[in-house]
Amino acid sequence: MASSSLAFPILQPQFRSPKNRSSSKPSARSLSFRTIRASVSEKPSVSAPGVTVSPPENTKLPIRKIPGDYGLPLVGPFKDRMDYFYNQGRDSFFKSKVLKYGSTVFRANMGPGPFIAPNPQVVVLLDGKSFPVLFDVTKVEKKDLFTGTYMPSTELTGGYRTLSYLDPSEPMHAKLKQFMFYLLKSRRDHVIPEFKASYTELFTSLEKDLALKGKANFVAANDQAAFNFLAQAWFGTEPAQTSLGLDGPGLVSKWVLFNLGPVLSLGLPKYLEDLTIHSFRLPPSLIKKNYQRLYDFFYASSSSLLDEAENLGISREEACHNLLFSTCFNSFGGMKILFPNMMKWLGRAGAKLHAQLAEEIRSVVQSNGGNVTMRGMEQMPLMKSAVYEALRIEPPVPLQYGKAKRDLIIESHDAAFEVKEGEMLFGFQPFATKDPKIFTRAEEFVADRFIGEGEELLKHVLWSNGPETEKPTLQNKQCAGKDFVVLVARLLVVEFFLRYDSFEIEVGKSSLGAAVTVTSLKRARF
Repeated sequence: MASSSLAFPILQPQFRSPKNRSSSKPSARSLSFRTIRASVSEKPSVSAPGVTVSPPENTKLPIRKIPGDYGLPLVGPFKDRMDYFYNQGRDSFFKSKVLKYGSTVFRANMGPGPFIAPNPQVVVLLDGKSFPVLFDVTKVEKKDLFTGTYMPSTELTGGYRTLSYLDPSEPMHAKLKQFMFYLLKSRRDHVIPEFKASYTELFTSLEKDLALKGKANFVAANDQAAFNFLAQAWFGTEPAQTSLGLDGPGLVSKWVLFNLGPVLSLGLPKYLEDLTIHSFRLPPSLIKKNYQRLYDFFYASSSSLLDEAENLGISREEACHNLLFSTCFNSFGGMKILFPNMMKWLGRAGAKLHAQLAEEIRSVVQSNGGNVTMRGMEQMPLMKSAVYEALRIEPPVPLQYGKAKRDLIIESHDAAFEVKEGEMLFGFQPFATKDPKIFTRAEEFVADRFIGEGEELLKHVLWSNGPETEKPTLQNKQCAGKDFVVLVARLLVVEFFLRYDSFEIEVGKSSLGAAVTVTSLKRARF
């Protein structure tokens, strides 16, 4: 939740079409596996129950006291924050505590802590058996927990708590999620052609840079292509033809920093970074004009969608802020992280896998009249498996939170633990999806892992705030665009290997995803 210890001047942007704000407006006190598809054409279920993989309340495992402690006030949270961001680093921080306590469930403090988050204390879940309790909304509350133990100021989203911060028990959750389902369904026919157009421009740009400089920055080119694709596929608007021009990705990146700064590491000297973005909020007023430009773009581009929002009982203003958040934070942000990571893992896998993917993809496309279709992509088992493996080994959203609604018993593989009502649960997903008791060669990228009998393991692929075998519904918190994300990831692989036989890369560090530089592209020879 947002800290009450800090206050900034309230932003009052002059958004168009103001109306009475609904219940998601913050109060004065709160700032057979063949059915698995990546399709935006299917109507989402609205009546399915919540996720059914949660741990049992009765257990045959020994009850163990949750190991670990939170340390002294201020001192303990500060020490854990320094270890997490700087002294040890994220993965080593968790590994060291697993070794120390002999348990994948333990107590620790999660950043940012003082002075942004008043209560950094969490119960950490690091294995594939305990982690899924975070999806069970009958057991955990998800209100204002999208970014963890703190919530960014609603001044960054026009004064509204957007869908990602709403618990399914809140009335506006179902309305806003239904609105997102409508967006995905109504624009489904535009996804494949607009993706091809935008990413053909990306590939052309990479080739030009390679010819001129001997290398090409994939991340920068991907940012522009992803933003253009989303704007045209979902809103039918070409950003370059509006007052926004080519500024969209840069504006979004600055805005995301103001939202996520407290949990990012920017590579600054550690005490300078810690005393700035990890200890105090960046004032929302600094990003007001940038956000207004994005809002104006989305408002002007989504007239028919805003009409539908009003039919669902959502004001045009609130709907537009949610469209902006879903497009820029959820979708663009996801593609900004997932696509470079995908290129990293595929690039490292080498030419043999590249040849296998190229052969499979080109033969299926040829047999489907030379067209890329969702039906055709379902006939590419290696490509599908490689995409799922990238989502497994490096999920784009690694952190999950939930607050216990009641006293619970949570099971790891070896023991059971009692959690009290109101305690914060935290899961670090890359450990859960690389659980060696579930996956063999868990730390390796195995492109064909999910082929044949391997499909059974898809229930342990959890990137979407739920198992890959589950569907988003109005009653759960699984990503509304789950199938859309899988679809566009598949499209990236398909379009890439239709054009190229193989490629080589260099990989560096980045605050979000991998910093991928393309050093070689071998054009398709067959």
